[in-house]
Formats: sequence, C-alpha cells, structure tokens
Amino acid sequence: MSEHILFLTGKLAEPSLRQVLAEMNPTEFTYEVQRLGINVAGLMTADFIARHVPSVRAERVLVPGRCRGDLAALGARLGVPVERGPDELKDLPQFFGRAARRADLSRHDVTIFAEVVDAPKLTLDELLGRARRLAADGADVIDLGCLPQTPYPHLEDSVRALHEAGLRVSVDSLDADELLRGGRAGADYLLSLTERTLDLVDRVAATPVLIPSQPGDLASLERAIDSMRQRGRAFLADPILDPIQFGFTRSLQRFADVRARFEDVPMLMGTGNVTELTDADSTGVTAVLLGIASELRVDAILTTQVSPHCRRAVREADWARRIMFAARAASSLPRGYTEALLTTHALAPFPYDAGEIAGFAAEVRDPNFRIQVAADGVHVYNRDGLHRATDPYDLFPKLGVEQDGAHAFYLGVELARAQIAWQLGRRYAQDEELDFGCAFERPPEDKRVHRAPGSTLQARRRPRAGTGT
Repeated sequence: MSEHILFLTGKLAEPSLRQVLAEMNPTEFTYEVQRLGINVAGLMTADFIARHVPSVRAERVLVPGRCRGDLAALGARLGVPVERGPDELKDLPQFFGRAARRADLSRHDVTIFAEVVDAPKLTLDELLGRARRLAADGADVIDLGCLPQTPYPHLEDSVRALHEAGLRVSVDSLDADELLRGGRAGADYLLSLTERTLDLVDRVAATPVLIPSQPGDLASLERAIDSMRQRGRAFLADPILDPIQFGFTRSLQRFADVRARFEDVPMLMGTGNVTELTDADSTGVTAVLLGIASELRVDAILTTQVSPHCRRAVREADWARRIMFAARAASSLPRGYTEALLTTHALAPFPYDAGEIAGFAAEVRDPNFRIQVAADGVHVYNRDGLHRATDPYDLFPKLGVEQDGAHAFYLGVELARAQIAWQLGRRYAQDEELDFGCAFERPPEDKRVHRAPGSTLQARRRPRAGTGT
C-alpha cells in the first residue's frame, strides 16, 4: 500500500506545488496539498502549523525546507512524522528520486595525509593548532614536512605531541637521519624511502612509503616493493605524480603500471604537485585526481594547503574520496550525490523562469519586497510592481526607498548577493548567505530555532501607486 503524504504550503507557492506534483505522476505515494493562511510558504513555522493544523490524515507531513521550529515536537503532537522538504519545491522530483538510493557518504577507502610543509619553523602549540584544523577537515595522518638544510631540533617532541593529541603522524624528509629520528620517536609512517635507504625499516617500526631512486625509475621502485615483501613488512608505494607539462601523463601511466603488476600493493599518490602547481580551482582538479585514485585503488593521498587557491584542499579531498567511493560501489557516475565540490556553478541555478516569477508577483498584495533570480537576471517585486535587471543600480531608482535607510541598506545587500548568484550561475535565496560549497562552508544551521528578525518584512508602508493614500 502506498504512503499518503500531506504537503503544507502557502498561497504563492500552491499553484507551483500542485503543478510539480502533477508532473511527477505517477508517484510511489498518494498525496494531498493543504494551503495554510500565509503568503510565503518558507515563512511558516512549527508553531504556526500547530495552530492551523490540529490533525492530519496522512502517514507523513512534508513542510517547506526553510520552515523553522522543532518538527520532532510537531510530529509528536500530530502523531505522524513531519519532515522538511527541499528549499525549492522545484527540487521535489530529485528529493523523492534520491530517497530510495541516497548514498552513504560516511564511507571511503582512501587515507588522507595532510602535510605541514614548514613543520620545523612551528612551535608545538602552532603545530597542534594547525594539525587539529587539518584533522577536522578530514586528514587522517598529519605529515611533518621537514625542510632541506633546516634543523628540526624538536622533531621528536612534535611526533609525541601529535600522538598525545590522538593523531597519526608521518615524517617526510630527504634526510635519512631525520627519518630515523622520527621513526624512533614513534612516527606511524616515513616518507620517503628508496631501495638505497630501505635498511631504515629494520631499525624502526614505522610504515615506509617507497619511491623510485631516480625520477621515473619504476624498476627501482619495483625492486623496493619486492624487498619489502620479502621482509613481510607493511608499506605504501608512491610512483610519484608529476606536475602538468613536466611528465604528468607519463606519471599517471606509472601508477597504472604498478597496479597492473602488483594488484594488491597499497599505493600513495601525492596530489599537491597538480593542485598546488596549476592555477585552476582545486575542487575540480581534486575530484579528477580522486577519481583516478578510485579506479586504480590507490589507498592514500598526500595533499598540501600552501597556495591560497588550495586552502581547502583537505576538505575537498575528503568530499571527493566519499563521492568516488559511493559511485564505484554503485557502479555509477559520480553524479547526484552532493554538490559539495561545485564551488562556482550550480547544477540547477535557476529553479523558476521569468514567467513563473511574474505569476508570483501578480499575487502579492503587500509592500514587502521579494527577490528572485532567473536566467534573465534579478527580479524584485512587491504589490507596486515587478522589476528586472542584471545590475542592482538599475533597480534601485524603481524601488522608492530613498527615505528608508534601513530598508535601502537591506535591499542593497540582498540585491548584491542576487547579482553575484546570477553572474556565477548559483542559487539565490533571499535572506540566506551565498554558499559556494566546499570553498566556503557555513556551519550547519539549526532550523529548530527561529531566525532573528531582519529587514525582509520591514518595508515602510508607502502609498499605493496612483492612489495618493
């Protein structure tokens, strides 16, 4: 027997909601739509619903995504689950389409090593602060990057301090003595050993990361792998990913060759040579690299956050490893799981077209301004009319708020946000900060509490156009 769902909405959204639901037919559920006594559906609250919906005859109630208040308490009062739908009702098909195959993005199979490139120059407190931030972004191992010809007298203290903070540690150095010191201090991993320095593994318990003796010398890496297998020791192999225009494609082939010869050898890929050394948004680059890592079953990546455009590289890698794991597990394309890596453009930036917005505007009977964005620009409307432009300066003279400083300021902020969203192809929602995905991530909003009153509905009452009253 199919589920029966009650959709709650407001006056302005009711026609669109009914149209979207009709276009979804046939659905796996039956439904009814109830319009409450409110114009803007997103402004309804749990308390408002409780006052206007004393009882329901449905197995579930769906309210607008921006509905504020404690829905669990509301559901207990009504005796059925109450759930927030998507912020935009146009997303209802995707909302229900994903319900049956919603991915578990808690899973992944790639370990993230996050390098602190200037570790010798940091105090222990500075190092711990940076390490904790990296771990919060998704790093599994904190990599202490040693510097050439730079003493690191507190290396041992650094390893111990990170361990005491509950973090795994790797020591990354070209100096065999520093690697030995790090290993003896209890480092979990050592980066990087060649066949010439493999004797270090017989003196410490750390897991080594193996690299070729010379750039591109895959034969030496294979000999090091065979030697470690004979020892019965755990290790990671890193064929070394080179920068673009300096052997990048050949280095990818080396990773493929190692995987073809050694099906079960754990591998590490250093992504920083590409993300840091390419002037392109790191989100897309990271997504592609983690996709390659997923296909080749690379077990770990080493990334850095040095260049300003890579300041979220760890967080991006964390999202990418989860997306790629889910896609591989489902034998599907890495699409439809999350928009976390879409930092500039949105998949569906303009849910309403100009005609639909004009329909909303025709129903408005109050002086409060509504702002929406469509493919043709920014639309602002109230009872006195609808205006569209791509530049807020072209809109301002038509709004009549010259004598209302507070509201003029509010509209200036909101119209600027709307213009930016339109220019970038992002979604805009009035009174919501622009959210550019992984590169700018807001703390989760607690929708159980009500938003502080703002200027949205504080328009100073003005005479209707042409009435003189």
